[in-house]
Parts: sequence; C-alpha cells; structure tokens
Amino acid sequence: MRLPGAVVATLLLMAPLAFAPYVEAAMVPSAVQAQKKQATKTGTKQKAKTKQATTKKSTAKKSTAKKSVPKGTAVKKAAPKPTLRPGWPVKGPTPLPGSILPHQRIIAYYGNPLSKRMGVLGEYQPNDMLRRLDREVAAWTRADTLTPAIPALHLIVTVAQGSAGKDGKWRTRMSDSLIERVYGWAQQRNALLFLDVQVAQSTLKQELPPLEKFLARPNVHLGIDPEFSMKRGHAPGKRIGTYDARDVNWAVDFLADIVDTYKLPPKVLVIHRFTRPMLTNTSKIDLDPRVQIVIHMDGWGAPSHKRASYDAYVASEPVQFTGFKLFYKNDLKKKGSRLMRPSESRCPRPYRGRS
Repeated sequence: MRLPGAVVATLLLMAPLAFAPYVEAAMVPSAVQAQKKQATKTGTKQKAKTKQATTKKSTAKKSTAKKSVPKGTAVKKAAPKPTLRPGWPVKGPTPLPGSILPHQRIIAYYGNPLSKRMGVLGEYQPNDMLRRLDREVAAWTRADTLTPAIPALHLIVTVAQGSAGKDGKWRTRMSDSLIERVYGWAQQRNALLFLDVQVAQSTLKQELPPLEKFLARPNVHLGIDPEFSMKRGHAPGKRIGTYDARDVNWAVDFLADIVDTYKLPPKVLVIHRFTRPMLTNTSKIDLDPRVQIVIHMDGWGAPSHKRASYDAYVASEPVQFTGFKLFYKNDLKKKGSRLMRPSESRCPRPYRGRS
C-alpha cells in the first residue's frame, strides 16, 4: 500500500505539554501559573524592601531615586528566571473536562493491516499485535507511574501511492469496513483509534469530511502527515511534503466543529514532523481547547540522532504537546544502534507510538 522502501514497525508516544529531553521535569499550565505567582510575590517583597530603604533617606534622595528608577524595575530584577529551555512551556488553553492530555500518556501502534511494511499494526495477527501492545503499555506504566499509559491504534486511512490513480490524487482511501475492523480491535482493549491521513496531491479539505462519521465517536482522533502533502505537484516519496499553519488551523476548526456538533470531549490532532520545512509558520497555529495538538517527532535512527532531531524540529518550535516515535526496525538499521529506552524518551509525555 505504501511507497517502496517504507519499512516501519512503529510505536508512537504522545505526551503532555513541554517535553525537552534534557529538562528534568516538564511544566504544565498550572505550573506556569504557579511560577508567575511566585515571581509576583518575590517582586512585591523586593519592591517593599526598596521602599523601606528609601524612606530612611532624605526627601531629596527620595525624589532622585524616584526619577532615576523606572517603575517596575525592582519587580523585573526580582522575578526568577525560568530554568526551562527557551520556548517552553507553551501558553495554551486550560484542558477541558474529558481531555486526554496532559493527564495520560498515549501508547499507540501505527500502520495498516493491509501491509506488513507500514508498521507493527499490520505486521502481526490482531491478537498477537494487541498482546504486544499490552506489554508496551505495561512497560510504560512501570517507567512512569505518575502518568497513566493508555493504548491506541494509529491507522493510516488515506495512503500515499506511487502512481496517480484514476483521479490523479496519488492516494488511496481505505474502505469503511477496514476502519470498522480496526476500530473493533481498539474496542477490545478500550483503546483510542487515530485515523492518519497522507493527502498526497489531494487536500485536507477533500480528505477529512468523509471521516466525520468516525471522528464523531468520542474515542476516535486524527493524525495528519506533512511528509506526504505534495503541494507543488511532486509524486509522493520523491520529495518531503509540507503543511502550513493554515492547513493545521483548518483541521483544528474541522475537529472543533465535530466536538461541538456531537457534544464530545476534546479531540487529539497528531502532526508528524522530522524536518523544519514539513511544518511552516508554527507560531500562527491556533490553540483551541477543543483540540489538543501533538507535534510528533517522526524520524528514525540512533538515539542521539533522534534526540537531536527532536530538539531541532519539535522543541525549538513548540506548539502545544509533543510525541515521539520509535521504529522497531528502522531505528536498528545502523550498526551498533538500539531502541531508545523509556527513561530516555518518556519526557515527551504523554503520546507515544511505534511502527
């Protein structure tokens, strides 16, 4: 189903706001507010001390001090500097009731049951695949007891192709019956289902509406893959594609409307990324409490390479939440390489995936 050479056996990890591999603890909105309050208290105390010291001086000195020290200077000097890397954490809407993030970590198996080359979801028989997912979720539960791990299946429902097809869109849509089959597997584990879209030379506006009947279910979410969004007419796989903030905002609005129409808890939107041009104008992506955005580090390779890619393409341009993908096969291609351990990749709490 996928382009030649695309061999993945993937586990997706999705997590809360603000992951950076070398920061000891991620900060969530409540922690940001606490830090602001502490800064205000510290600044107020410093300002009071300055005022007391000034009252002991002559009136002339008081006047001079007031003229030479701009208002608010003491507060600014006293405010503690954040220890997190620049850009983190992201200021965003407070999670609504029923939100998955940042309270839980999503552990997802990725792929398509029609191909063993697209990910672990299609590599094994359903019962075997689900048992493996059970073990993965259990491993992550042990690795981080503070963030409950929950299972998910991440199904590619619109697949980029190596030929144009009858409509010239270079993509194939999976049947409703296939989606229902995988949804049934997810139900067996009380798991989430993500529908992943590779638009090729189509668009999100064309590909997402047919999925509304599935996205109207509370446990079904969305993934979009810029790698296969070919805006300049190239064949998928020949060049890496791209999405702009405008594309993401359209998808966010689409999901938000579904949440409102069907009175659902917030949706999760996963966006894959492993180069900078894959996602442009990230600062213009709109944050909506009805849709939780995960920027998912999708590159494969040795642990050092994956961490560097995460720093360069996810942590440097934070949007809201983050994810990490482990490739059971591709991450081991280079001699001497290995899979990242939970202790190394758990920071991008809470959505993770594997191929």
